[in-house]
Amino acid sequence: QLQLVESGGGLVQSGGSLRLSCEASGDTLEYHSVGWFRQTPGKEHEGVSCISASGGNTNYADSVKGRFTISRDNAKPTLYLQMNNLKPEDTAVYYCAARVSGIRREYFVYDHEYDYWGQGTQVTVSS
Repeated sequence: QLQLVESGGGLVQSGGSLRLSCEASGDTLEYHSVGWFRQTPGKEHEGVSCISASGGNTNYADSVKGRFTISRDNAKPTLYLQMNNLKPEDTAVYYCAARVSGIRREYFVYDHEYDYWGQGTQVTVSS
């Protein structure tokens, strides 16, 4: 059973940077598409970014394009989210998620498409 553990969240000033990590255990990530979601109180999961099993295809929410970068290291196996030029509206609990993907170039945008979730890490951006 794949298990995911996020880390790297914290408090940062507007314009600052954070790098989130999501370490996988219990299975290889090689055949999993993975993604980052975020959630604020009372709201649904919002898709932030996702990446195919091959790492060759990525997708970003319009709100984070040009500021966030998703990457993965299947050898570790770990998923990353580099977040630059953070804004107060980026404040949320960030979750990583994974699912098996038979097509290694495929990625998945919606939370209901994922089977495995981490516990979340809080990101707070002060103005």
